[in-house]
Amino acid sequence: MFFAPVVRTRAGVPAFRSFDRNFERFVNEAFYGRGPAGAPRLVQDDKAWTVSLDLPGVAREDLSINIEGAVVRIETKAEASRQYKAAYELPQEIDVEATSARLENGVLTLTLAKQQPASKARAIEVK
Repeated sequence: MFFAPVVRTRAGVPAFRSFDRNFERFVNEAFYGRGPAGAPRLVQDDKAWTVSLDLPGVAREDLSINIEGAVVRIETKAEASRQYKAAYELPQEIDVEATSARLENGVLTLTLAKQQPASKARAIEVK
């Protein structure tokens, strides 16, 4: 048998990496669509984030959603037929009073209102 070593030069390496990234992107889109199955879909506007999750087989009564600062925790109760547990951290705090959640046909849609920064400026009397 005869073995010949293969030497990659620096000139050829970026082309291989580019091909690898493009192939990986193609396979992910072909098999998983826009992302992996069950991945949340996030849409943002000036006032809120809208998060959509596929949760087939989960009842409203079995679902628990907790918001603390900028973190959203979604989980099912222990006796639920399908278990789900996830936490997502957003870049800005969430206004809990203006937030809503809806579960229809196995799709959970959260509308998370952005907390408007309150001004802490105070006027000081000059004496």
